[in-house]
Amino acid sequence: MAPRTSWLCLALALAPASLGAQTTPDLTQILARLERLERENRELTEQVRALQAQVGNTTPPPAPQSSPTIAEQLEIHQQRIEEQAQTKVEASQKFPIRFAGMALFNSFVNSRQSGGSDYPVTAAPTGVGHSGATLRQTILGLEFDGPQAILGGKVSGNVYMDFTSGGNALNLHLRTASVQIDWKTRTLSAGLEKPIFNPREPSSLGQVVVSPLTGAGNLWLWLPQVRAEQELAFTPNTGIRAQIGAVQTREIGPSLGSGTFETVRPSAEGRFNFHHKFDEGRRLEFAAGFHASTTHAGGFSIPSNLYSLDWFVNPSKRLEFTGVFYSGQNVAGLGSGTRQAYTISKSGGRTIGSRGGWGQFTLHTLPRLDFHFFTGQVDDRNADLGPGLIGKNLLFGGNAYFKLAPNVLAGIEATQLRTLYLGQGVRINNHYDLALAYLF
Repeated sequence: MAPRTSWLCLALALAPASLGAQTTPDLTQILARLERLERENRELTEQVRALQAQVGNTTPPPAPQSSPTIAEQLEIHQQRIEEQAQTKVEASQKFPIRFAGMALFNSFVNSRQSGGSDYPVTAAPTGVGHSGATLRQTILGLEFDGPQAILGGKVSGNVYMDFTSGGNALNLHLRTASVQIDWKTRTLSAGLEKPIFNPREPSSLGQVVVSPLTGAGNLWLWLPQVRAEQELAFTPNTGIRAQIGAVQTREIGPSLGSGTFETVRPSAEGRFNFHHKFDEGRRLEFAAGFHASTTHAGGFSIPSNLYSLDWFVNPSKRLEFTGVFYSGQNVAGLGSGTRQAYTISKSGGRTIGSRGGWGQFTLHTLPRLDFHFFTGQVDDRNADLGPGLIGKNLLFGGNAYFKLAPNVLAGIEATQLRTLYLGQGVRINNHYDLALAYLF
């Protein structure tokens, strides 16, 4: 019986391969042959069951199940296709889209110099405290990967939004968006992003409406731009990434004087990042950047330029140090928070010089617990300012993240903001924040 059974299994295995190549009469003959083989197989099984019963085996093998018919197989495949269509997110152009973002709940307390803001970027000159809770810093995003583009490039992109501009109403506010094409060593992208010379971010679950340390050295403003990037590798672990592009600025009015101004202007920006990887847990990065544009206000052309240095160092897996320094003039339109860019008088427009930056230490202690300690400041040149304007804006503080689950974070944060008003002294605002974030 064993040779006959093996021949039977071989015939059943080869039957589907031969079915697709046969004509209708051949198919009828093959189906008849399969029915005959199945009948013989059942007879052999009955004989085995009888023999086992004779030798005392009271547990007969299960009866063989008949193979599903062609109609039944088609019905099964159709059901599976319908299930996939219900669970798959797909764009109209037939490429996949991923839903990403963060549901964020904040409860916060400010001292009396908040000026009525949830998270102020400067301490208000008059005392108005503000405390409360909000879900408006929740972020919703879409990430997508498209087909290959010209010369084998890979297309990808994203769109991120929040609810910060709508008050209690359900209004979405566009944060960032980009579309990019990546080749092996170069990238071309367009979208709404941070300035090219300042891509780094401090860590905070408290200040998400705008970038953390806004007004304290982080020039963050999301601006329309087009950029090109080129990677130059010296060794497998060492290289330079060069970025250059055109950015549309968001101009603001004069700090002193008056006059009409163009609200947007073109600018050139660039960044050159040297990076070295020591091993899987340690790396070093230093980058130099620049910004150059011209403001048109009050009938005058006023230069806006700066240079920057930024870095990232992690000498061990548990310790990171990152930060930015910049120096320039007429830079408030890039997101300094003090909104002090230039002044206008009868003799012409005059830029306001500014220096600033920020730094952050990160400690990865326990597998679920991280600490961040940060500080930053904007220091505008006092000689370019008048009474009542901000000479210096300083923030320092820290936070802790505890991972409740792989995608759930609890955070606690405390900061102090010190704003120096010329001729009025220093105003101080303390901020305390509890946050719960669900990442998706």
